[in-house]
Amino acid sequence: MAQLNALAGGLFILTVLGIVGVRQVIGCLRLFIVQSVLLAASALILGIEHASIHLFVVAGITIGTKALVIPWLLYHVLSHEIHARREITQTLGIPTSLLIAAGLTMFAYFIVHPLLLVGSTPFVRINLPIGMAGLLIGGYAITVRREALPQLLGILTMENGAFMAGIAIAPDLPLISELAAAFDVLVIALVIGLLTRSIHKRVGTTLVGEMASLKEE
Repeated sequence: MAQLNALAGGLFILTVLGIVGVRQVIGCLRLFIVQSVLLAASALILGIEHASIHLFVVAGITIGTKALVIPWLLYHVLSHEIHARREITQTLGIPTSLLIAAGLTMFAYFIVHPLLLVGSTPFVRINLPIGMAGLLIGGYAITVRREALPQLLGILTMENGAFMAGIAIAPDLPLISELAAAFDVLVIALVIGLLTRSIHKRVGTTLVGEMASLKEE
């Protein structure tokens, strides 16, 4: 089970790096779906290992909300934004971003290393640094991406990273917390999606830099 979890974690971090390295919005959305499925797989593996109904629920919620509902919602609310604008505008190039993301991954392992020395399980040693790396790289994606939808995917990647670490260090998290977190993410995706569509209709762009320059006369 530890090896299966390590495989899921390795593929998870690849999807996180892919979200930074892919230029197409639809490609980032597909990577987020795969990333969410891998998060659910890790939760399922830990659930089997710990015989925890909470982790089984986490896996089901993750598949339902992040791999199905949120992508469907974004695809239908922001269909024009996904297909019409094929390349994502960002402040740094893809090679530079990938190098920074790799550096953030190593930094994540460095900052969690002291926690891994205190009687940690193989699952914690895999999930905690990978989750921290997902959190940092998702935050980086928010800072370098200029459109609203790619920034939203960065926020969702950060949330996936936090959950990746959380299911390992707190496998018996109360169900009410898991349901609340899933509902909050769904609401965030819906609100940002509707706002993005409304702004695009009125202004003609979702570039954050251009919207910030708009002022009342």
